[in-house]
Amino acid sequence: MEKLPSGLISVPVPIPDNPLRYTLTYLVPGDDGLLVVDPGWNSETGWAALEAGLAVVGATTADVTGIVVTHVHPDHHGLTGRLRDASGAWVAMHPAERATLARDRDADPSRALGGWLRALHVPEEEVTGLLATFGADVDRHFAPLADADLMLEDGDSVPLTGRRLRVVWTPGHTPGHICLLEPDARVLLTGDHLLPRITPNIGLQLTGDDPLGRYLGSLTKVAAHDGCEALPAHEYRFDGIAARAAELAGHHRQRCVEIAATVERLDRPSIWQLTAALTWSRPWSEIGPMRVAAVAETAAHVELLIRSGELARDEDMRLVSGALCGRGH
Repeated sequence: MEKLPSGLISVPVPIPDNPLRYTLTYLVPGDDGLLVVDPGWNSETGWAALEAGLAVVGATTADVTGIVVTHVHPDHHGLTGRLRDASGAWVAMHPAERATLARDRDADPSRALGGWLRALHVPEEEVTGLLATFGADVDRHFAPLADADLMLEDGDSVPLTGRRLRVVWTPGHTPGHICLLEPDARVLLTGDHLLPRITPNIGLQLTGDDPLGRYLGSLTKVAAHDGCEALPAHEYRFDGIAARAAELAGHHRQRCVEIAATVERLDRPSIWQLTAALTWSRPWSEIGPMRVAAVAETAAHVELLIRSGELARDEDMRLVSGALCGRGH
């Protein structure tokens, strides 16, 4: 854990069996309260790490007055319920994240994922295999998580006396992802929106929408805070917000170029066929259950290209170049 010049405490809360290793939870002391941002994954090891971090500022879980989650993925939001029970703290998030929680509570996760994969023309044997391999993780991902007490919209101030902590809505990684700006300390808590080395996953949600278009817009938004130090939820803190935002935007633009060229080369591919033909960090045959994330990411890029007119879907929901749409191809 690290005590930062801004007075915040960075606490690595472990994520079991995950290459990310940990979520960086931030403790934000105020004049009359203590805020926790992204409590982390729900495990006994994680709870012990959080308690140890609180002890650094002479606090216990009972002293926490507020909890803010940048988004409701379980490596960020998993411990929220337990921490609220121990402290009586309020829980805050963006309304779009609360809507996600409500939808997930009513969903059959594996069935929803299977239907989504089939809609993308994933072969049935692949759907069966992916659900068998990934199904337990899906059910764990959609396990009931703590609801919100307080909604935070773009530009809102987080209620913590002695700190000017402002919400910056950054949809993309999730619909209601938020960053937190502390202008006096010149820091931006970036959650999963901006990471120093990893490219955050931007996948088409089960509910559709245009996550990549939103993400690119959110990158432009945070670039305006270039003078701040970035405090991400994974890896390490860094400077150069605008440069990193431009690098990530360039990566996605290059991926769109590759996708458009691959669609032209293939004969009316489904998104699944397209995904298998793209360049990945490992051979397609070795990706395993990460194929779910890969096809979701490809679908997000395809959605952006369709909205721009560069790609289109034919009557069988296969992909064609936008220039060929309407020519009987």
